[in-house]
Amino acid sequence: MSSGRSGGGGYRAPDPAPRAVQNSGWDAWVAGFKGRAGSRGISQGTLDAAFRGAGFLPEVIEKDRNQTEFTRTLEDYLNIAASDERVSLGRQKYAQYGGTLQAIETRYGVEGNVVAAVWGLESFFGTRRGNVPVISALSTLAYEGRRAEFFEGQLVAALKILQAGDVSPGAMTGSWAGAMGHTQFIPTSYLAYAVDFTGDGRRDIWSEDPTDALASTAAYLAKSGWTHGLPWGMEVVLPAGFNAGLLGRGKGKSAAEWQGLGVRSADGRALAGGSIIAGGNGGGAPYFLLTQNFAVILRYNNAQNYAIGVGHLSDRLLGRGAVQASFGPDASGMTKADRQELQRLLTAKGFDTEGSDGVIGAKTKAAISTYQASLGLPVTGEPSLELLRRLR
Repeated sequence: MSSGRSGGGGYRAPDPAPRAVQNSGWDAWVAGFKGRAGSRGISQGTLDAAFRGAGFLPEVIEKDRNQTEFTRTLEDYLNIAASDERVSLGRQKYAQYGGTLQAIETRYGVEGNVVAAVWGLESFFGTRRGNVPVISALSTLAYEGRRAEFFEGQLVAALKILQAGDVSPGAMTGSWAGAMGHTQFIPTSYLAYAVDFTGDGRRDIWSEDPTDALASTAAYLAKSGWTHGLPWGMEVVLPAGFNAGLLGRGKGKSAAEWQGLGVRSADGRALAGGSIIAGGNGGGAPYFLLTQNFAVILRYNNAQNYAIGVGHLSDRLLGRGAVQASFGPDASGMTKADRQELQRLLTAKGFDTEGSDGVIGAKTKAAISTYQASLGLPVTGEPSLELLRRLR
């Protein structure tokens, strides 16, 4: 799985695969590694096949060293995770693979819409599975040394996958950090949880057919403690005068206790037991009640926004609606409607933001910067109410 990184983002065409370059240091490291791998049960034949086409990937080092620590607000994250495009494609895929997902649910006890939502966040329903050669990427990262022990362990695990015959070296592709397939398993998690649901003798998470990947995700969640029939959580409405000291993960109460305190679900469903958190941009509404199954999703990716994104997308795949409460103004004092208007006005003036979803990403910031420069204003690339007023 994604190993702690945030999922999300709209569909875009895949980037070109990174190109290997000659590096004598990597060559020497690989020679030393092969001896260590042999002592860990990797055959010479597997090593020869795996490294025959492998090479040093400088782009992988660049990505590893330049990971941004930018964290989106929950509002922005859900706008991406449950965008109109993702929900529309997800409902098509959920219908297309409904029989498969039902069979997976029967075996593992994890609802099909939840498994499909993980698929949607991890690879946009299989459209962005990653095209980086995994052996090259992991050996590059292990040689580079910033997290050498971790990546060498992942490399050994990847070689064990090849040795088992689940995939060929050329078909073993994934993200720059080695997460693979439709639901982005890292090699050690693949070894621990991947399953051959199709019965063809291979645990194939890479091919166009997502069946084994979806079943492997269900197996992971099941082994992590998933309870069938329990919602991940839900949006709730709090009564006037609610004690804010009761909010926060770890401050759980039963459904009856929450009901006694005047809490109700936003869509009329029965409450479940769990903790309630505030999701608004400055705290406050919307509020989400999170159950024990939410904690299981965190085992897949330990990021709160990601887990809420999976849960919310899983609800949208069933036809449920968007979050009902307003998130309120962001740190710049702008509401989603303000940000959308800003994007529309910039695009109308020739500074294309490539959409008006209210999420201020790289394209919108670039458009703002170009607009500011055209007027001789200080170039910040940041949205503001003043900028919106100027555009009007």
